[in-house]
Amino acid sequence: MISKRPKQSKKSKRLASFSLAVMGTGFVATLPFQGSFLGDLLQGGFEAGLVGGLADWFAVTALFRHPMGLPIPHTALLPKNRKRMTKALVSTLENDWLSKESIRNKIKQINFTEKIFPVLERELHSDPIKKGAVSLATQMISQINLEKVTPFVEKEIKSAFHSMEMSAVLQSAINQVLIREYDEKALDYLLGKVEEWIKKSNTKNQLGNIAIRALDNIEVDGFLQFALKSFQTLLNEEKLGSILQNLLLRVVSNLRQIDNTNRKALLLHVRTELQGIKDNKNLLKEIENWKDHLIAEWEPAEKITEILQKTQQKVLAFVQDSKFTDMYLLPFLTRLLNHLKEDQAKINTIENWIQKQITNLVEENHSKIGKLVQENLDKLDDETLIHMMEDKIGKDLQWIRVNGAICGFIIGIFLTEIKALI
Repeated sequence: MISKRPKQSKKSKRLASFSLAVMGTGFVATLPFQGSFLGDLLQGGFEAGLVGGLADWFAVTALFRHPMGLPIPHTALLPKNRKRMTKALVSTLENDWLSKESIRNKIKQINFTEKIFPVLERELHSDPIKKGAVSLATQMISQINLEKVTPFVEKEIKSAFHSMEMSAVLQSAINQVLIREYDEKALDYLLGKVEEWIKKSNTKNQLGNIAIRALDNIEVDGFLQFALKSFQTLLNEEKLGSILQNLLLRVVSNLRQIDNTNRKALLLHVRTELQGIKDNKNLLKEIENWKDHLIAEWEPAEKITEILQKTQQKVLAFVQDSKFTDMYLLPFLTRLLNHLKEDQAKINTIENWIQKQITNLVEENHSKIGKLVQENLDKLDDETLIHMMEDKIGKDLQWIRVNGAICGFIIGIFLTEIKALI
């Protein structure tokens, strides 16, 4: 289309010149036939057509340049009034054709969400969108500064531990001990260790030594003292230790019997004490203080950073896996888009936001429309601008010349007839 316009303009210019040449030739050709009615009639028509064609040629030419290069006043109107015409054009664009109000009204008539949603649905499964989404997710994960995240995670972990009710934790631990019968297992373990100690060869001597010293320290009077001394002469350290060793082994053996009364009584006492710990305020306070002290002294930052780094690498590997896009990302985005389409309130919110952003963009940049036109026009010199205008409107202007010659010819004939009749 662009290439045809100069050809059409040149063709119209040739036609206009041809019409002027016809009028001039006709005028010269009818000069020998003056005096006859037909000769005068044709000469009047050609004469008026020649004058009309020349006048219109002068008027059309005067718009763009000086006719025949002569600096005639009020010619070359476009170069002389370029700034005023440009300013008027810019003003017309900004205030009339592309005013803020007209653009705002046009924007209000457009439903952007109706146009955006089909595009999103169509492009969602395209390879560029898949690659772009994976690239964006990878970049976001990679840009996470773990050194800045670590203090936050550390603070939250310590805060979570501080908020733990130790009474509840202790009660839960006690319940597990009772349910899993850890008290019996602990008793059996302790009895086994005691039995091992009692059976050792040097344990008998230790027990005998302890018993002798205990007897020596007993202070009694009269017959009891005599009886005690007699007992000590009958039993030495070795015999007394052997008696105590056998006695303790029997006690341990009896306590290891599941149906033993003493064992049951001991376990009952232990369980009663365990269940009562939750009401021991002093113990709970000590546990709370121990917990706070332990948390204050705890410095897990290095370990947390290490864990976060490993997690980051695993997440990156997961995101870059082809299964991530097809199995997780695209289904998630599809569900999100479908839910959004069903929520009219959210659609209205998005639509209003888009309308507002575009309106604000127009408000902030409306003056740039005129500036852009002004800058583009200023880049053109007078000759280039005139050439462009002749290409765009030259065809119509040249037809003015043709019409002027034809109208002048008709009017000339009409006036010649009137003159002949008078």
